[in-house]
Amino acid sequence: MARRGRIAGAVAAGAVAAGAAVAGAAVERSARARRSVRGLDPEHGFAHTPDQTLTVVTSDGLALHVEIDEAASDVLPAESHASRGRPTVVFCHGFTLNCTSWVFQRRALSAAGYRVVSWDQRSHGRSGRSDDEHVSITQLGRDLHDVLAAVVPEGDLVLVGHSMGGMTVMSFGGDHPDVIRDRVLAVGFVATSAGGGGLTNLGMSPFIGTLLGRVGPGVLHRLDRITDLVTRVRRVGRPIEDALVDRYSFDSPVSDALVRFAADMIFGTSFDAMGDFVPAIESMDERESLTAFRGTEVVVINGMGDLLTPPSHSETIVDLIPGAEHVVVEDAGHLIMLEHPELVTQQIRMAIERGQMARHENVAVERKPRVRRRITDIARRRQVERAKERVR
Repeated sequence: MARRGRIAGAVAAGAVAAGAAVAGAAVERSARARRSVRGLDPEHGFAHTPDQTLTVVTSDGLALHVEIDEAASDVLPAESHASRGRPTVVFCHGFTLNCTSWVFQRRALSAAGYRVVSWDQRSHGRSGRSDDEHVSITQLGRDLHDVLAAVVPEGDLVLVGHSMGGMTVMSFGGDHPDVIRDRVLAVGFVATSAGGGGLTNLGMSPFIGTLLGRVGPGVLHRLDRITDLVTRVRRVGRPIEDALVDRYSFDSPVSDALVRFAADMIFGTSFDAMGDFVPAIESMDERESLTAFRGTEVVVINGMGDLLTPPSHSETIVDLIPGAEHVVVEDAGHLIMLEHPELVTQQIRMAIERGQMARHENVAVERKPRVRRRITDIARRRQVERAKERVR
């Protein structure tokens, strides 16, 4: 029986490798023109050292990795973030990512005087591996509650979730509408969906989505049991791996270093964890939970080139939250917070300011006219053109 499992795993690994090679060859040709643009990497790279790291134990006993970036002291001298009325910003990452996916927003917001909390969702990053019983979007919402209770027990909040992280925020809101009403100034739903159908191609390739659809999550569990073989396959196929991540995560020129940063996060997630969350995401429906956010300042951000959660997914969210703003960004893919970091940070800060103003002036947010903006990131386009000129 064990031998059959190993053989099945090996066959699965071979199928992944062969399929990725075929898909990757075509993807590499189409992505080559957009990739390898030097000069687009951030001045301080992608590494980030938080001011504090801690472990939060959930209601079911799982250890979650949490990082805190304190507000810059030169922005708020001798005062806490709360004493100036600044909320704590809490980031929830997406499927197969971890809290470093928010590195640019964390740096910018802490430098601007906000306390920032980021955490690795269960079975992701440095958090513990969940048992089967507690793998669900509902449980992720409970985990967020436990994180908030431990590190932000009082004071105003801003909740921002990308992809699966957005679903986490929705689930939390559905279970705790009182917290949304009383403490949450603003919410950012970034490249996410209120319904899970078609969301589990991992943001990389239709091939992977097709594979999962045909053989089910069990194939990923078998792959996790032959880690050495899969690691060897990955090492040989890194250029293809990068090309797939590039094509299905971004929609504008990005550097090799950023592609590798994203790929390391995605493929750093265990195949077991991927297999566990596939049915959880596919079966979830958080549309009813969105009613909890009515009356709260909400911005829904999406990329025109997002192949995983296209703008139609965001339209559903906006339709169910009166007064929500919908920002659609040109030349942006699923990992929009990495591809257009300054723009995403700006939209989050604008939502916070609108939330503060609405509270101060007692504005009925849900009565605001519906706003849909289609934005071109001019600054980044110019940066790309300058980088291309240097290459020429």
